[in-house]
Amino acid sequence: MLEPSGRPLYLAEQVRELDRRVIAGGIEGFALMQRAATAAYDALRERWPRVRHLSVFCGSGNNAGDGYVMAALAVCDGLSVQLIAVRDPQSLSGDAARALEMAEKAGLRVQIWHPELDLAGDVVVDALLGTGLSGEVREPYRGVIEAINASGKPVFAVDIPSGLSANSGAVLGTAIEATLTVTFIGDKPGLHTGAAVAHVGEHRLASLGVDVHQHADVPPVATLLDAGLVDALLPPRRRDSHKGDQGHVLVLGGAPGFGGAALLASECAARLGAGKVSLATAPEHVAASLVRCPEVMVHGVRSATEVTSLLNAAEVLVVGPGLGQGAWGQAMLQVALATDKPLVVDADALNLLASWWSSRRRDNWILTPHPGEAARLLGSSGARVQADRLGAAQELQRLRGGIVILKGAGTVVAGPSDVGICPYGNPGMASGGMGDVLSGMLGALLAQRLPLEPAARLGTILHARAADIAAEAGGERGLLASDLACYARRLANPRNDDAGETR
Repeated sequence: MLEPSGRPLYLAEQVRELDRRVIAGGIEGFALMQRAATAAYDALRERWPRVRHLSVFCGSGNNAGDGYVMAALAVCDGLSVQLIAVRDPQSLSGDAARALEMAEKAGLRVQIWHPELDLAGDVVVDALLGTGLSGEVREPYRGVIEAINASGKPVFAVDIPSGLSANSGAVLGTAIEATLTVTFIGDKPGLHTGAAVAHVGEHRLASLGVDVHQHADVPPVATLLDAGLVDALLPPRRRDSHKGDQGHVLVLGGAPGFGGAALLASECAARLGAGKVSLATAPEHVAASLVRCPEVMVHGVRSATEVTSLLNAAEVLVVGPGLGQGAWGQAMLQVALATDKPLVVDADALNLLASWWSSRRRDNWILTPHPGEAARLLGSSGARVQADRLGAAQELQRLRGGIVILKGAGTVVAGPSDVGICPYGNPGMASGGMGDVLSGMLGALLAQRLPLEPAARLGTILHARAADIAAEAGGERGLLASDLACYARRLANPRNDDAGETR
C-alpha cells in the first residue's frame, strides 16, 4: 500500500535557496517578484472581489517589494491604494527599489507610518517583515502590527503574517492576525502548527511555477498530512473477514475514581474497527462499561497479577487513560512495559514514564503527549515546547524511539523517517477526553495490522477530521470527546462508488 505523500514543508532558509536557484536558472529576480505579487493580488481579488480600497504596509527587503508591486497592480486595476512605508523607502535597494519605482510610476505616493495615521483601506495588506525574521519584533514594527490588529479590518498577509516564525509557528513578540495568507514557492511548517493557526487565517500556496520535487537535494523538513491517507490505508475489508483478522486491543486504565477516560478509549477502539476490545479497569467501573458499551470485554482488576491472561490474549495495548499516578497505575504501566507488544501510551502513563522510567526507549510504541506532558518527558517547559513544536517532537522521538504525536493546534507526528503536521482540527477539541479517544483510535489501527508510523498519521487525521465534522454539525462550543466515535467510524469506511455512497 502506498500512502499519499502530502504537501512538503520547507524551512525559510530552504525556500530562499530554492528562490536563489530559480534566479540562477535564468529568471530575473524582479520578474520572480512580479510573479509573486501577481499571484498574491489575484488571490486577494478572488477573496474580496468587491473591495475598492486597500491599505498596503511595506517594510524593507523583498517582502516590501512584493507589497509595492501589489500596490501598483491594484492602482492599475482601478482600486484606491493607501501606500504606507514603515522604513524610509529611499533606503531600499535591488529588486525592492525597482518595485518602489514601479509603484511611484503608477502614480502612488508613499506615506511614512506614524501612530496617528488612519487606515483608509477596506482590506490591509501586510508586506512588512517576511520569512527572514529571527528575533522578536521591535519598534516601529511592533506598534504597526498592534495597530493593524486593533483596526478590526481584514488582513492579507504576503508570504507569512509578520511576526510569525516561518519555521516553528511561534509568535515572535507580536504577530499579524491575518484573514488570508498566500505563501510562495514552498510551504512552511510555521504556517501550520502552534500559534500559527490563530494568525494565518485561510492559507494558500502559490508555487510561482517552481516544482520543489525537482530539487531532491533540498529535502522537506515535514509533510502536511492529507486526508487522502484514509482511503490509501483503509481499503474495503475482504468479504470473508472475521473478528480475529481485525486484532485485539487491551486498554489498561481507569484507576479508582477515573473510569471515564478508559471507557472512552475502549469504545473508540471498537468503533474504529478493532475485532475485539478488552478493558482492564478498577472493579467499580465495570458496571458503567457494560452499560455504555457491552461490546467491550471489561474486567475489574485490583492488581497487576490479575491482567496476565489479558496481556497474553491481546495484540496491542493502550495504557494511560484514567490511569492515575498511584500504585495501581504504576503497576499497570509496569506490566505493559514488560511485554514486547505494541503500545499506545497516553495521559498519566506519560507522566509516570517521566518520573519512573526516564530513560526507557522502545521502537514499537506511540507516545501521545500534550505540550505539558512533552515538557515533563524532555525536562523542559510547556512554553519551550510550544515555541518549537517540530523540534520538541523530533527530540522526544530521538530520545524515546517509536512515534511521537505532539497534540495541540497543528498536531505534530514525528517518526524515525519523517515528520507530519495535521492541518485539521478545531478549538472545540479543547475539552476533556479528546486524548483518550485518540488513544483508542490508534490502538484499533495498530490492531488492524497497520505499521506504527502510518497508524499514527492516520489516527491523527481521523481524530481531527471527525472533530471537524462534528463541529460542522453542532458547533465547536460544547463538543464532547464522545461525539467523535460515530464520525470517525464513517470516515474510516472507504467509499463505495458502485453503490453511490459517500463518507
